[in-house]
Amino acid sequence: MPMLSKDFNAASGAGATGGQRPTVVPAPDAADAEFSARPRRRTFTAADKLRILADVDHAAPGGGIGEVLRREGLYSSTLGEWRRLRDAGAFGALAPARRGPKIAAINPLAAKLAQLEKDNTRLTKRLTRAEAIIDLQKKVAELLGIPLAQSGDAP
Repeated sequence: MPMLSKDFNAASGAGATGGQRPTVVPAPDAADAEFSARPRRRTFTAADKLRILADVDHAAPGGGIGEVLRREGLYSSTLGEWRRLRDAGAFGALAPARRGPKIAAINPLAAKLAQLEKDNTRLTKRLTRAEAIIDLQKKVAELLGIPLAQSGDAP
């Protein structure tokens, strides 16, 4: 089957008519100031959760629960979780929990430990320098023929 050649002009892209590029479309207006740039997760206070549960408990049996769920923008699984927590008596669990890694309690001895480690490092460096100086003094004394006092002798 023979290939049919198409007349294609690389300068004209999609949406071009007659070899001319389409006109520039202005950018949309700035977003409404009411909305933030980054979406935030909704949180419900314990009082809100208990209020919604009370509304659901008093809702009419013929679609009243669905009406409450639509009005509040909730899923039935969320409602079931809140009911389970309420029935277990975990009202503290109904409060929104902070997301992300938990902050560890500060150890009161941590500052003292850090200071002692810093002092230990400083003193270790100082001891290394002092030992190097003493070794150098011994070598100089040996080269000059100066007798050194033994470690058990008094100076």
